[in-house]
Amino acid sequence: MGKIEWAMWANEQALAAGLIYATGGIVGVAGQFRGWQFAAFGIAAGVFVCLLEYPRSKRGKGTSVERTGQYCFTVCVKAFGPLTRNYYVRAFLHAALCVPGGFMLATVLGCVCLAISSLIYLSAAIHGEHWEPILPRTEPPKRIGESIKEPPQNPPPRPPPELRRKKVDNLETAAYDNPMSVTTNE
Repeated sequence: MGKIEWAMWANEQALAAGLIYATGGIVGVAGQFRGWQFAAFGIAAGVFVCLLEYPRSKRGKGTSVERTGQYCFTVCVKAFGPLTRNYYVRAFLHAALCVPGGFMLATVLGCVCLAISSLIYLSAAIHGEHWEPILPRTEPPKRIGESIKEPPQNPPPRPPPELRRKKVDNLETAAYDNPMSVTTNE
C-alpha cells in the first residue's frame, strides 16, 4: 500500500476553508452583524488563504496536475521560500488565522474548516512532506504513436489479417471466404 500524501488533502481542505471563511466574512460585513470587524478580518484571511493554497504542490510519485492559471501564483508562493515551503509554518499560520473567525457566527464554519486543514498540514509536516512547485517541463513531451507509419485505410470494423482482401491478380482468391454456405432459396 502506498504512502498517503497528507499535503494534497490539506491543500484541498485549506482552499475550500479559505472560500468558506471569505464568504462568511462577506455575509457578516454585508449584514452589519455585531462584531462585523471579525467578519472583515475573515474576508482578508480567506482571500489570503486562497491565494496561498491555489498552487498545488508536486506529488512525490505519479503525475502532478496543476490548476488552471496556477503558474503566476506558484512564482509568488515560491518567492517566499521556506515560509511557504514548510508545512509546519502553514499549519501554525492557518491555526492563527482561524482564531478570530470563532467570535462570529457567520465565520465559524470557515474557522472550523481552516482548523481542520491546519491539523492535516501538521500531519503532513510530521511525515516529512514539504511544498514543491510544479514548474513547466523543459523537455518536449514524448510523441504518441511514433510507431504508426500510416493510418489505416479502411474504416472499422476491420477483418482479421487472414480474411483481408488479397490482390486482384487471382480473382478466385481475391474474394472473402464466407464461413457459411450460401445457397439459393430451397
